[in-house]
Amino acid sequence: MKQVPSVLHFVTPLKNVSPFDVNMAADAGFDHILPYTQVTLEEIRPLVQDAIFSRAPDHGRATAMLVGGRDPLLALDMLEAARAAMLPPRFQISLMADPAGAFTTAAAMIAVVEKTLRASGLDLPGRRVVVFGATGPVGRIAGLMAALAGAEVTLVGHDGPTRVRQAAGELGGRFGVRLEGADGSDAEKKKALLARAEIVLAAGKAGIRILEAEQLAAARELLVAVDVNAVPPSGIEGVEPTDDGKPLSGTRALGIGALAVGRLKFKTEHALLASMRDAEPRRFIGIEETLARARELAAG
Repeated sequence: MKQVPSVLHFVTPLKNVSPFDVNMAADAGFDHILPYTQVTLEEIRPLVQDAIFSRAPDHGRATAMLVGGRDPLLALDMLEAARAAMLPPRFQISLMADPAGAFTTAAAMIAVVEKTLRASGLDLPGRRVVVFGATGPVGRIAGLMAALAGAEVTLVGHDGPTRVRQAAGELGGRFGVRLEGADGSDAEKKKALLARAEIVLAAGKAGIRILEAEQLAAARELLVAVDVNAVPPSGIEGVEPTDDGKPLSGTRALGIGALAVGRLKFKTEHALLASMRDAEPRRFIGIEETLARARELAAG
């Protein structure tokens, strides 16, 4: 009997789908990857129902939808709308959201922090986590995942506290956790935030130095510093892309760079996409599921 071809429907509210994710899906083994651009939330339901009703119920195991874009909350709304459009148990497909790679990248950041802490006999719950670059999708979701893991999280805005406090309130309210928003618009404000930080996550734009060595000197309680910027200069001075638990000069912390995070991000996204290619039961992959998979891979 001929094997049913696997199909990934890739939807985004943006003008283009991400070539990064298209390549990842191809490497994960999907036979067909179909892009749908400038998709609205209201259009998700008919797209999903076209996908489920055009194949025999059992062939839903080889059918999946990936939600992209840049807005994490919109991606989650689209994911829920897609789930609500299905008719279980017969007519279902697998679903995954990863807007701008934020879910898989953030999950990798948190998983490598937890692994690094465990190597020193420590854990993440109760730790003071400060996230720089938190107005972007990766920073926001990394902060949310840290809070879901039991950490005390502050999201920092480079342009003042207004936008980041709004993001903290929206994410915290949706997931039932507490997130603080803080102003990181100048060096002195950064120093004050670093003075109490035990974990620092830097998720700013590529090629932008967020934290200088002089500011890091104020971080006397810092245990781990993670930077996901792979484009020089690094986001955290002294943390290089290849660092994976390397002592950070001038502090007692261990530094983790973009390539160490990136390796786990690639593995996580690949594993999750591949798991939808022939899924019985169907997969529903949001924030919690993505973090769980990254943790498994980091531990392995």
